[in-house]
Amino acid sequence: MDDAEQAKAYADTDFSEPHEAFVKHFTTRFPDFSSGEALDLGCGTADVIIRLARALPGVKITGIDGAQAMLDIGVQDVKQKGFEQQIKLRKCALPATELSGKKFDAVISNSLLHHLAGPLILWEAVKQCAKPGAPIFVMDLLRPHDVESAKGFLQLYAADASPVLQKDFFNSLLAAYSVEEIQQQLEAMDLDHLTIDIVSDRHVLIWGKKS
Repeated sequence: MDDAEQAKAYADTDFSEPHEAFVKHFTTRFPDFSSGEALDLGCGTADVIIRLARALPGVKITGIDGAQAMLDIGVQDVKQKGFEQQIKLRKCALPATELSGKKFDAVISNSLLHHLAGPLILWEAVKQCAKPGAPIFVMDLLRPHDVESAKGFLQLYAADASPVLQKDFFNSLLAAYSVEEIQQQLEAMDLDHLTIDIVSDRHVLIWGKKS
């Protein structure tokens, strides 16, 4: 989403329900995580990590994204809401050699998996950047059973959205993975100790700790 129109359409859309759910799911599953440094892979406009930073004031968060248009919006929002000391954003596209020297106390990601050219890129970054014992927390869309179901989700959740966002949402639903496919990805990367939870009619959560 390195197009200014796409980025603006995304920023102008109310994602408060799934983004607040992301924070709630994280804090519920990792109630003892309250300090340290977290990495967000694919932070977008930073709305999720602003909400997470508000819930976890002792955690510093680095957000990376490959889309400058999204980051530009995120930087403004982080500053406007007073989180400059807690959140740092940087442009970085996966796979990224510049991440190899840094290990984080938690690695999170929201809705990046289906955007990548290959899903193992994300899981490799997770393994590379998470310290042993670090929380791993990835949330993404779950592919509907068929195209008609995807059209139903479009009407249910994006009927009032801009045409740009409607197109992106529909394409994202079709590009997302099934639970079985995600399980295969985790097995291929020796991450199959992670738990896969379906947490809504359109979201799947993959979580656990780095072994």
